Amino acid sequence: MSTTLTGQQFIGGERSGQGQALLASVAAADGSHHDLAYFQATVEEVEQAVAAASAAYPAFRQLAPEARAQFLEAIADELDALGDDFINDVVRETALPAARINGERWRTSGQLRLFAEVLRRGDFLGARIDLALPERSPLPRPDLRQVKMGLGPVAVFGASNFPLAFSVAGGDTASALAAGCPVVVKAHSSHVMTAEWVAQAIERAARNAAMPVGVFNMIYGSGVGKDLVQASGIKAVGFTGSLSGGRALCDLAAQRPEPIPVFAEMSSINPVWLMPAALRERGVRIATDLAASVTLGCGQFCTNPGLVLAVDSPETEQFIAALGDALASADEQVMLNRQTLEHYQQGVARLAELPGVTQLVGGGAVPGKARAHLFRATPDSLFRSDRPLEDEVFGPTTIVVTVPDSETLARYFDVMQGQLTVTLHAEPEDLSAHTEMMTQLEHRAGRLLLNGYPTGVEVCDAMVHGGPYPATSDARGTSVGTLAIDRYLRPVCFQNYPDAFLPSALQNANPLGLMRLVNGQLSRDSLG
Repeated sequence: MSTTLTGQQFIGGERSGQGQALLASVAAADGSHHDLAYFQATVEEVEQAVAAASAAYPAFRQLAPEARAQFLEAIADELDALGDDFINDVVRETALPAARINGERWRTSGQLRLFAEVLRRGDFLGARIDLALPERSPLPRPDLRQVKMGLGPVAVFGASNFPLAFSVAGGDTASALAAGCPVVVKAHSSHVMTAEWVAQAIERAARNAAMPVGVFNMIYGSGVGKDLVQASGIKAVGFTGSLSGGRALCDLAAQRPEPIPVFAEMSSINPVWLMPAALRERGVRIATDLAASVTLGCGQFCTNPGLVLAVDSPETEQFIAALGDALASADEQVMLNRQTLEHYQQGVARLAELPGVTQLVGGGAVPGKARAHLFRATPDSLFRSDRPLEDEVFGPTTIVVTVPDSETLARYFDVMQGQLTVTLHAEPEDLSAHTEMMTQLEHRAGRLLLNGYPTGVEVCDAMVHGGPYPATSDARGTSVGTLAIDRYLRPVCFQNYPDAFLPSALQNANPLGLMRLVNGQLSRDSLG
């Protein structure tokens, strides 16, 4: 497929380059710049993009679910059709191997098709009907009907660690479009060329599916996020990134004359709890597999296991030795960009200087690459008021803390910050002996894993990729899985409306064939 890249903004179905061509597409491996320069969005262009999304919203929201489903599938088809030139540009910008990019492309198109299934299924609409009871005493009941509808235009911030699946056409965009919300994407500055390839695919799909002009928009540049979040037409924000970045967006959104929700996935160390019988039975195998999880993708996953907890024992010491050997033999890797590498090196240096922390593996920087690190910390480190072990180090690093008894772990679980995941390695006898502590963890994480590793997030109906603060800004949602659509919906109730003026989901004939809650009972029947 022939594609001409221009480096300009995507606004209302057109391209715009009012600002200066200041941004470069940088190769992650060697820092070289591509010849094509990208335009910094002006304040006026941000406003125009939001205005285009706002203009598209009324018509897009009212489209039949089937029409939006076909649009999502059209985007997936366009992404799947992108050829080797696309893959080569993504590999250059990210230093990720082509196999990883193709796998992530499959995940991206797959989640778009999954949301198309959600739209056809219709349960996301949450249709509820309480029919009028005019004869009820002492007061009659009016006819009340509730359905969920899209909030309005959504600002989506592309993430760097998943340049496809959490970026321009990623989960935030897919779920927002499924909800009936036009989007304005802020392209991540580390993969501007990747973003343009994907944006052009979305625009082709929008034209072919006859979507309202302005349903998709994208801007480039540093500093434009503030203007985007504070634009009055934006009604919600989706973000994946650092704690500092997410908090800044939350604060900006809260300061607006009309505050809006920010669904930010921010920071997690994803603790791994190794129980005694599991260590006795398979401690060395756990160490080998855990090292692979820590170093997978150079540790650049939000579910990277950054803290390992166990009770003191000879088996625990054997595990630590095996984990150290596995990490010491891991190859150095190129990170997503030079800034990420710099932050990683600063993070491991901070850990090495902490009182009570000993570096077991790592040290000696390799130019342009990240080396795996293993640290061991004393139990007291878990309870410091500044929580230094819970500051995420984004890269192939983990910390082991051994404690004298399970009661110490129980005290820590009472104060542990919110996490995306907590992993348990346990045998049946371990589970029986620690039931109460396991219940504690339900209040600390969005996903609890048994005898697995957190660096793998299935895109499906049951998945939760979220958790209490600081893992996310809103623990009630998820950024992966079909429940992600709920973030961009709000309930609306219609009282005593004539049937012809009701949304299709609430009409008596049930033209969408939904399972609805009618007078407290689930039913697909029409209402006469």
